[in-house]
Amino acid sequence: MAFGEKDYLGREDRFKDRSLRKEIFIVIFGTHTRAGKLFDIILLVLILISVAAVMLESVSYIKNEYGTALVVLEWVLTILFTIEYFARIIVVQKPAKYIISWFGLIDLFAILPTYLSLFLVGSQGLAVIRALRLLRIFRILKLTRFVSESDKLAQAILMSRHKITVFFMFLMIIVFILGSIMYLVEGANSGFNSIPRSIYWAIVTLTTVGFGDITPTTIFGQMIASVIMLLGYSIIAIPTGIVGAEFYREVFDQKKPESEESDQSVKCHVCGERKHPPKAQFCHNCGSELPREKDEKEKT
Repeated sequence: MAFGEKDYLGREDRFKDRSLRKEIFIVIFGTHTRAGKLFDIILLVLILISVAAVMLESVSYIKNEYGTALVVLEWVLTILFTIEYFARIIVVQKPAKYIISWFGLIDLFAILPTYLSLFLVGSQGLAVIRALRLLRIFRILKLTRFVSESDKLAQAILMSRHKITVFFMFLMIIVFILGSIMYLVEGANSGFNSIPRSIYWAIVTLTTVGFGDITPTTIFGQMIASVIMLLGYSIIAIPTGIVGAEFYREVFDQKKPESEESDQSVKCHVCGERKHPPKAQFCHNCGSELPREKDEKEKT
C-alpha cells in the first residue's frame, strides 16, 4: 500500500508549521522531487550496507576480526531506521494506515531483530529481513508502468492453468511409477530403501538436478535412470511452451483490429471463452460446441 500527498495532514494539524511537515512528507514518501529521490536512494544504500553487515557477521573469521565494528554499525543503522520509521508515522494523516500497510510492516520488522537481540541471543540474524525494504526501488524507478505487461503474463498463466494442472498430474504419475520400479529393481542395498525415497530420486533425476545422494548400481537401474534423464530434458520445455503460447495469444489478440475481434466474439456457453476463429465450431478451451447465433439469424 503506497502513500501519496492525499495522505498528508488533515485540516486539524497538531503542528504549527504545516509547510515543514508537508515538506518532510514529500521527501520521505514522494519520488517526484529531487530531494525525495535522493532520500530513497540513500535509504536503499543504507539498507544494502545493513544487510551486508548482517551477512558478514555470520562468517566466523570476519566476526572474530571485525565483530565489534559490525555490531556498532548495525546499531547505528538500526537507530537511523527507527528514526525514519517514526518520522513516517508522524507525518502521515492516518498513522494506522501506514503501520498496517505492506511497507509499514516491513519497516517495523526490519528494526525489531536488533532490539530483540538484547533479550534473545542470536535473533539479530533476522535483521536480514530488511532486505525486503529494497522493494522500495520499484517506487523510485516508477516500474508501475510495467504492471499492464505483468497482467498479460498473469492472464496467460491463468488461461494455462488447466493444461498445466494436467501436465503436473501426469508428472506425478510418472515419478510414482518410475520410483516404484526403481525400488523393486535396486532395493535397499543401493539406497532405495523405500518407495517415497525412490520417488524422491525420480523427481531429482527427472528435473535434472542430480544431487547424487542416491545412485543406481545395477545395469537395468542405470538404463531406467538414463531414460528418466532424457525424459526430463523434453518435459522441462512443455510448461514453457504452454504459457508462451497463451502469452502470445494474449498479446496477439489485443493487437487485432476491432473488426476482427467482433468476428471472434462467439462466446462458449460452457467455459465462457470468447477468442475463437470466425468459422470455429468447437471451443478451443473446453471442446464444447459453439453457438452460432449469426448463422442462425442469416438462415431465418
